Parts: sequence; C-alpha cells; structure tokens
Amino acid sequence: MKEKNTEKKSHKVSSTDSKPSKKHIYGSTRSATTRLDSLPERKKRAAAVIKLLNKRYEEPETLLHARSPWELLVATVLAAQCTDARVNMITPALFERFPNVGDFANAEQEEVEHYVKSTGFYHNKAKNIIAAAKVITEKFNGEVPHTMQELVALPGLGRKTANCVLCGAFGINEGIAVDTHVKRISLRLGLTIAEDPVAIEKDLLEVFDKSEWGNVNHKMVWFGRHVCTARNPLCQECELATLCPFIKEEGKNTAQEK
Repeated sequence: MKEKNTEKKSHKVSSTDSKPSKKHIYGSTRSATTRLDSLPERKKRAAAVIKLLNKRYEEPETLLHARSPWELLVATVLAAQCTDARVNMITPALFERFPNVGDFANAEQEEVEHYVKSTGFYHNKAKNIIAAAKVITEKFNGEVPHTMQELVALPGLGRKTANCVLCGAFGINEGIAVDTHVKRISLRLGLTIAEDPVAIEKDLLEVFDKSEWGNVNHKMVWFGRHVCTARNPLCQECELATLCPFIKEEGKNTAQEK
C-alpha cells in the first residue's frame, strides 16, 4: 500500500532540514544535506577523502581491460549501463575479430552487435562504435584524439567516456568521470548536492586538486563496490566515516567511535 503524501506542495526546505531518511542512505544517491558547506570546508574534506582512498588503493587493478586507447574507448562505451566484468568477458573475442580502428570502421553493424549484445543497448553501442571508428580513421589517421573537445565530438561519446579515455589512455586530467559510484559517494560525503553528472563534476573539480582528478573516479568506483555500496553500505567498517554527513546525521556507531 502506498503511503499518502502528507506534505503540502508549497512546503520549502529550509537550511536546517538536512537530516536524511534511511531511504536516502540505502538505495538512493541523494545528498545527506540540502545545502553545501563552504568551499574551504569541502576542499578540506575532499583532501582527506582522497588521502584515505589513496592509502586504501595504492595501485588498484584496472577496471576495464584494454591494450590501447581505442580498445579503452570501445570498452568504456560498452560499459554504459553494464558491469565492467561483463564487458571484460566479451571484449577479447570482439577485439580478436576486429583488431584495430580500421577494422571497426569497415565492420557490418549486425556483426558487431552479435559480439556486444550481452552488454545491453547493443544497437546504439554498435552503431556509435562503428561511427566513431570511421571519424577517427578519416579525420585522425586512426589515432584516438587527445583532447576533450575532439573526443566529445565523436558519435556517442560524452564527458564521462572522454574523461576515462583521457586519463586511462593518455594520463591527461581534464575532468572527473562521474558514474553511479562517483555520484553516490560524492552526494553522501556532501561534496555536492547536484543530481546532474555535469553539475556534479563541476562541484568536484572545485574541491579536488587537479593532480588527483583521475584518481577520484578510479578509486571511488572501487570504494563504491567494496564499502560504500548502493544498498547496505559498510558504514561500521568505513575509514571515511568521520567525514561522512550520512553517518553523522544518522548517529550510526562506526568503527572509529568504538
């Protein structure tokens, strides 16, 4: 039975209405607060967060298996709405059949779809990968471009994919890739209150040092899988507990407080 909504439509959230419900913590990505702390406070928190994440994940494993910038681009496109594990299962056969950018550019869409079908949304993914391969072959001599502007101009590529390719393939920190893990953790830690990935990225770029931008996504993804999961996060085992508004608001007992 659905609960009746007893709130008046005209109700406005004040700056003191910041206590989240358990629903916000378990299975939701909404922020623990309705307002952002000051920029200096968020920068201080962000510095502490990345320091602890770097300590936990000194040399984390690569999430997507790729041997070249092009393979990383393809794998990242396929990973949209799909697990990295599933992508890593299908890409060896895909890259054996189509070893390079030129092979993809000349591929039949139906054949590419056959290889990537299990990743979901395979019609669009296959179409975009082939289209991107054609542009890269014709405009960039078969080499994946090195700039954000050029990458996001490729068919089917947005800032998230471009950030992953720039950092993972070329070591260039031009932004922060915001996926579901980064969004969830950033909101829980009060580093942003935005819901849109572009707006979240803007908030994160303000608080993390540029030298760490690549690490933010990479290490938050692992942390989101191991500790700060969407449902039933391991708050009592979390080294970020003293920095986390969610835990403070809920008054949870953490390992640090025992």
